[in-house]
Amino acid sequence: MSSSRSHNRSFFRLLAAILGVGLLAYLVFRIGPEMLFKQTLAVGWGMVLILFLAGLSHLIKSWAWQLTIPREFRRISLPRAFGLRLVSEAVGQFGAAGMVLGEGMRVSLLGSSVPPAVGISSASIDRGLYLVSAALAGIAGLIGAVILFPLSSMWRIYTSLFAGGLLAFLVVTVVAVRRQWPVLSVALKGLRRIPALRNRLNGTEQTLYSAEQKLLNFHREAPEAFWMSFVLNVASQVLAISEVYLLLAFMSSRIGFGSAFVFEGFNKLVSVVGGIVPGNVGTYEGGSMLIGRLFGVSSAAGLAVGVCRRVRGLFWAGVGALCLVAMSRSVQKKSSEPNIPVSSPLNPEEPPLQETAI
Repeated sequence: MSSSRSHNRSFFRLLAAILGVGLLAYLVFRIGPEMLFKQTLAVGWGMVLILFLAGLSHLIKSWAWQLTIPREFRRISLPRAFGLRLVSEAVGQFGAAGMVLGEGMRVSLLGSSVPPAVGISSASIDRGLYLVSAALAGIAGLIGAVILFPLSSMWRIYTSLFAGGLLAFLVVTVVAVRRQWPVLSVALKGLRRIPALRNRLNGTEQTLYSAEQKLLNFHREAPEAFWMSFVLNVASQVLAISEVYLLLAFMSSRIGFGSAFVFEGFNKLVSVVGGIVPGNVGTYEGGSMLIGRLFGVSSAAGLAVGVCRRVRGLFWAGVGALCLVAMSRSVQKKSSEPNIPVSSPLNPEEPPLQETAI
């Protein structure tokens, strides 16, 4: 039964991916490859600046994640945290399942110096703060759209519903943390009722419970690190808005920074709605094209914004893949090295250990 469900999910994910690629191909054909190439070519050297901003955003988010690790276990350097985040983001390009796998790889590659419970809680806190900052940016952008732009009644309804959903998410998150709701523990109990998962989850209760307690108490035990991490995540949202502003500026479709803020707010709406497609392929680019029309931006320019940001994401995903290869080789090299005892020919000054009779 579980095998058939797994096959069905894989089939639907594959079908969604094919439809997404087909949608992207249709959009390129409809706009015209020449027009799309002309718009992307107009960005020119500005693409280097976009790649730099994205890298800076990843670095800021890596710092934010580093702050969520308790000081006594914070032995991971910022460059290594940066590499691990890129690994997670690279795997996350494959949709929701990829994001879960990417987070797991980020925790597992931390090494033995960081206990599993600490790694799980820090990654969960980091992801949670990023989602909260993204939700705040989305709410502000969508509210600004309703107030400042003459949207149609349909767009106003969709915008209001999505903004209300994000606000409800924030309220529930704050209440859950303040009241110490054991969400993960309850979810684990529910999963253990599934026969296929029962054996796999054996022995994970203590680790998950410890991680949950660290997650719920982080804002109380380390308030400075909590707020600093949150501010850094907000800064990464500002950089995302700057990307939109600069891309449209290079394409001579000049809009104000406030309009770019609203543009990014709608982008988050598209990302959620198109989340059924792995990597949002096709849906993200199509959404950028539709959003551009609200600001008087040509369809070619709107599609080019989505394509340029896709290229930016793939570039850093490629860097993340290289980081994964390098880290995997490092782990294999360390595991293959023989353990040298303390008393050995390499330490001739120390006398050999004597066996003690018991």
